[in-house]
Amino acid sequence: MLQLKVIREEKKRIAAGLRKRNWSPAQVKVLDRIIKKDDERRATQKSLDDALAESNQLAKQIGDLMKSGKKDEAESLKGRVADLKTLAKNLEEAQNSIRLELDDMLYSVPNCPHKSVPAGKDAEDNKVAKDWTKPFPALADDAQPHWELAKKHNLFDLELGVKLTGAGFPVYRGKGAKLQRALIQFFLDEATKAGYEEILPPHLVNADSARGTGQLPDKEAQMYHCTLDDLYLIPTAEVPVTNIVRDEILSLKDLPIRMTAYTPCFRREAGSYGAHVRGLNRVHQFDKVEIVRIEHPDNSYKALQGMLRHVEGIMKKLELPYRILLLCGGDMGFASAKTYDFEVWSAAQKRWLEVSSVSCFETFQSNRLKTRFRDESGKIELAHTLNGSAMALARIVAALLENNQTPEGIRIPKALQRYTGFKIID
Repeated sequence: MLQLKVIREEKKRIAAGLRKRNWSPAQVKVLDRIIKKDDERRATQKSLDDALAESNQLAKQIGDLMKSGKKDEAESLKGRVADLKTLAKNLEEAQNSIRLELDDMLYSVPNCPHKSVPAGKDAEDNKVAKDWTKPFPALADDAQPHWELAKKHNLFDLELGVKLTGAGFPVYRGKGAKLQRALIQFFLDEATKAGYEEILPPHLVNADSARGTGQLPDKEAQMYHCTLDDLYLIPTAEVPVTNIVRDEILSLKDLPIRMTAYTPCFRREAGSYGAHVRGLNRVHQFDKVEIVRIEHPDNSYKALQGMLRHVEGIMKKLELPYRILLLCGGDMGFASAKTYDFEVWSAAQKRWLEVSSVSCFETFQSNRLKTRFRDESGKIELAHTLNGSAMALARIVAALLENNQTPEGIRIPKALQRYTGFKIID
């Protein structure tokens, strides 16, 4: 959530940022409505403060009059005190209503893109920050997509998932299950070696947690909701892990905080149909290792580059062709100030598959979370939050299977062999 102070003081910059996200002039006018509503909140608060101050002053006068035996004068003031109490109650109710309206408007505004984010409408306008320059894997003419390879080698079963749960819930088996587990451990080991503390969080969160990281109200339709207990299945480990520092005031020595977590991720992916979502390309449940950082504002974009290097290092060890995209304003997530996507080349499908997003949110999440730190002067400021996929498994598995198929079987990258216990899936 954008800070009210920033909207008031930097409205022109925020408006320009929203236009980068393809907001229309009519949509951008919400900034004026927010400022107007905040003016109303301030005026109401002043009236309430004045009423309470007068009431307290009269109460003291009444006490003094009673002590001096001026009972009649004291009684004459009690009526005014009663009126002030009624006024204060009405003002408090009005203030609560105004705050709810103001919060609703603030929650509707996405983050302001960083100045380096390009303008653009959708994925077609993203910029290639680093392209793959080496030859792509050379496959035989009869090379198969990963869903056919899975049937051939009994690696995962989508039809069985339909029987057990529904479409989009794969069942991994045999060497497919071992490959899945090997990748999870490999990603966690890479993260812990890089200084991230491993966390094993809950897989369900409450509404406060989902709201804190920006899933609510923006992505409510994409989350599975357990209505009886009002809990949400997590779409990513980012949600519970980042909420660890919700309502915390950190010291400078606490920063940076680096955490990593493996969790299954659950996404409804409503409206996803077509050939591009076949196999593991888009599923409702998938495994992912997430990295999260809580940073001093002066260091957040340096930290973002460090996270990019970390994910790139994993891609190199997996021997997968990849490219890095800088997302344009129209393709960024609601809460992000700047996002890079990693894509791997799917040799059999002959297309790029997104496998990781690495983002800096600046104070957008921390303002909702009330994640703050005390600086050297003792002043309390909002921290910056960042997160990234390191990595999401479903499409990584798809690319590994397709790119490494040979007449003898599917080759396992050297970095994974000590985790799988086998060099080839035959």
